[in-house]
Order: sequence, then C-alpha cells, then structure tokens
Amino acid sequence: MEAYLRRTAMWYGGVGLLTGQVARSLALPPKYFRLIIHEIEVMGVQSLGVALTAAIFTGMVFTIQSAVNMARFGAETYVGPLTALAILRELGPVLTAILVGGKVASGITAELGSMKVTEQIDALRTLGVNYIKRLIVPRILAALVVFPLLTVLANALGVLGGMVMMYFERGADMYAYWNVTTYWVVPRDFLMGVGKSVFFGVIVTLIGCYNGLTTEGGTEGLGRATTDTVVHVTMGVIISDFFLTKLFLILFW
Repeated sequence: MEAYLRRTAMWYGGVGLLTGQVARSLALPPKYFRLIIHEIEVMGVQSLGVALTAAIFTGMVFTIQSAVNMARFGAETYVGPLTALAILRELGPVLTAILVGGKVASGITAELGSMKVTEQIDALRTLGVNYIKRLIVPRILAALVVFPLLTVLANALGVLGGMVMMYFERGADMYAYWNVTTYWVVPRDFLMGVGKSVFFGVIVTLIGCYNGLTTEGGTEGLGRATTDTVVHVTMGVIISDFFLTKLFLILFW
C-alpha cells in the first residue's frame, strides 16, 4: 500500500512538474508552427470519425430513453431540452475527451516512449534542443484548438440525432421540438461544455506526454505505458469533470 501511494504521488508530482516546464517553454523560440499544424491534423482530422459517430448515436440513444420514460409523466415535451443540456454540458465534452483522448494520448505515449527507449530524447538534449518545446508544446497548443472544435461538432450532431430520432420514433413536430429546446437552452450551457473541453485537451495531452517521457524497460515497458495512458486518461477526464463542473457552477450560476 505504501509503495502504491508513493508511486501515485510521484506520478502526480511528475505531471505537475511537466506542466510547469511546458508553461515556461510556451514563450520561448522557435514557434514550430508546422509541427502545430501537423498535430492538429493528427489529433483532429484523423479523430473526426470516432468523435462524431459516438456523438450521434449517444444523442439518439439518450433521446429514446428519455422519451419513453418521460412520457410516463406527461413530460415528453421536455425531451429536447433535457437531451440538449445533457449533451452540451456533459456527454459531448466528456465522451469526446475519453474517446479521442484515449486514441491521441496512447499514440503520443507510443511515439515519445519509442524515442525515450531508443535514446533519441537524450540525443536532442545533448544537441542543446529544448525537447519540451520541440515535442510537447506543439501537442498542447494543437489540443487547445482540436478538442473544443471536436466538442462543438459532437454537440451539434448529438442534438441533431436526438431531434431526428424524436421525429421518426415518437412523431414529434421538429419545429416545436426546436423551439422548446432553444427556449430552455442558453449560451452558457454551450460554453460550459466547450470550456471543459479546453481543460480536457490539456490534461489528456499532458498525461500522454508524461507517460511517454517516463517509459522504461524497453518494448515491454512501452506496452505497459501505452496501456496505462488509456486508463489514466479515462480517470483523469472523469475526475476532472466533477471539479470543473463545481467550479463553473460556482462562477457562472
């Protein structure tokens, strides 16, 4: 138990120290704009299918479940606002962060872990290259762009999927459905989810980078680090979601 607590404390401490190093390196030259664009493509464009497919089916499933159960209480009219609020504030940003984050972070861990195992990172340090600026900062900046954009697209498809499902399954009037939804859903509901996605993007990328940089034990250790990253990303998103929700409710409600 003591050894587990020590490893946990060291891991959180290491992620915190890496965060400080990234913050110090943000303003340092060079800017690596080409690397940032490349990372945006890798993180965002190649993850669109996963994020949007999950979003539209989540919206449809949530709408079906809500409609069936709320009809028992004569509240089927409010299925639209309920679905939209759930997607915009929680399901959209969280599912996008877990699915895309697990894919992105495990890829980062595998790439940086391979560089660590083959001593390429040590070679960069020997040459005087700021490897934090070169390898990690572009990924962090790309995540700040990619995760909010993916969340916005996932939100739109999730709400649209719910509306279409209500029309075909329950015979709802789409114009009335949209009017009721837009009446109850306000811009801060949308901004709350997008704000969360910014933090999720940073958390996910930092976890993937840290696990890659601390990889030990050759290819076997690389496999363990990649597996651990998926678990750490999932737990990090879920736990941070609670604290971010409390923070946003205190600040804006």
